[in-house]
Amino acid sequence: MTGNPERMTIRLPGNAVRSPVGSATAPFWVEMLLEGAADGENTAMRASLDTGTITRWHAHPRGQLLYILSGKGLAQRDGGAIEELRTADAVWFAAGEKHWHGAGPDSPFSYLSIQAAEAGRFVDWLEPVEVLP
Repeated sequence: MTGNPERMTIRLPGNAVRSPVGSATAPFWVEMLLEGAADGENTAMRASLDTGTITRWHAHPRGQLLYILSGKGLAQRDGGAIEELRTADAVWFAAGEKHWHGAGPDSPFSYLSIQAAEAGRFVDWLEPVEVLP
């Protein structure tokens, strides 16, 4: 990680890379927009998932905000119901809240994700989702 820019910075689209191996049921596109390194600095990314692709269970040490850009998605917190997500929905996952999210069975899914760094990390990947939606 490099830290947040110290002045106005414009990031043009086109720098997407594939997600880390094993973070979802299939690779998806991730474009880093902010790469916070110090505690409390934000990381932000745009993600695009193909139909049916879902992440593993995971948690964020300081929480996560998802803003849905397009498509239909699903999300679930540990012990909660599976919720449907649509364009312009915003979802907050509390610090340390175990959850997953991904594309629905009939639509690709894109979102903006914002989360703060803590101790050099912004996500803790956990086990795969056992029962797929």
